[in-house]
Amino acid sequence: MTDERMPHPAAPSPPVLLADEPVEATVLESERVYEGRVWDVRSDTIGYGDARIVRQYVEHPGAAAIVAVDDEGRVLLIQQYRHPIRRRDWEVPAGLLDIAGETPLETAQRELAEEADLVAESWEPLLSIFTTPGGNDEVVHLFLARGLSPAGEVHAREDEEADIRLEWVPLADVVAGIFAGRLRNGIMTVGVLAAAERLRAAQGVPTP
Repeated sequence: MTDERMPHPAAPSPPVLLADEPVEATVLESERVYEGRVWDVRSDTIGYGDARIVRQYVEHPGAAAIVAVDDEGRVLLIQQYRHPIRRRDWEVPAGLLDIAGETPLETAQRELAEEADLVAESWEPLLSIFTTPGGNDEVVHLFLARGLSPAGEVHAREDEEADIRLEWVPLADVVAGIFAGRLRNGIMTVGVLAAAERLRAAQGVPTP
């Protein structure tokens, strides 16, 4: 016998599709307060609701980064000195969008050749990220590169890239290093985890 007093289970709520929301805040004043060799610093006064807010941020041209995976399932990592963190951290090849008319994919292809002396047959967009939205306007476009072969030209490297170190590391080992806290470069972390998920899905392996 059914007890009519028992509450009926609520219907499941439809999934919420989250997305970053563009906002056209009113810029009341804008001044370039520092002009650097690679990027500048800007100070904006904005009207946001009833508030008048001053924010300084780094103007960044954007960048492209490459998760290069070979036929053995290894990912190419690059180690080089990064002065702000006083470390030689492990990264994926990347470079600035600083050539007029060059698309992010073309930048990625150029940087893979310049930093690793490699070309790839297959290029897939992985995702694009804001690296530090509270402090700069940088957008990094990440690509998965496969079908790798030598570029046929060895590029000269200078400054921090003069002692650059390249290592081919099993993708699973890089993922383990990320979760163990031994590898902390943000772009590398996002790119490697995205590539691992892309490759897992392509192989038909269910999500744990």
